[in-house]
Amino acid sequence: MTSQIAYPVSIKGVVVREDKVLLLRNEREEWELPGGRIEPGESPEQCVVREIAEEARWRVIATAILDSWMYYIDAADKNVFIVTYGCYPVQADEPVLSHEHKEIGLFGESDVEGLVMPAGYKRSIKAWFAQLRADASKQAW
Repeated sequence: MTSQIAYPVSIKGVVVREDKVLLLRNEREEWELPGGRIEPGESPEQCVVREIAEEARWRVIATAILDSWMYYIDAADKNVFIVTYGCYPVQADEPVLSHEHKEIGLFGESDVEGLVMPAGYKRSIKAWFAQLRADASKQAW
C-alpha cells in the first residue's frame, strides 16, 4: 500500500487596476496576492472571486490560470499548492483591508521585484502584466 500525502490548496488572484497590482501583507511580513482556500462545491474561479471580495472588497472577474507551484512556508513548516489566476477588476473603489491581513497596497510593476514576497507570486504578477500589455496592443489595431 502506498501512502498518500495531501497538501492544502490556495487559489490566488493577480488584479491590476490603473497599472498597479493589489497586494496584502501577511503576519509573516510577506506581501502576497489575495486569495485563499477553496471551499467544497466551489470552482477555483468562484474561490478567487469570493476571496478577493472578502479580503479587499473588490469585485473581480477571474480568467485563465497564470501559474501553479508548491510553496514551502518555513514559518508554518508546511507545503501549500498555489494556483494563480489573472483577474479583471469590475469597479474602481479603493481596496479595503480586512481583518485577515496587516496592510493592503497597490504597487507598480517595477516595485514588485523589491518586495518581500514568494518568487511564484512575482512570476505570476509579471505574467499578468505581460498579458495585459499584449491584450492592449491587440486592441490598438
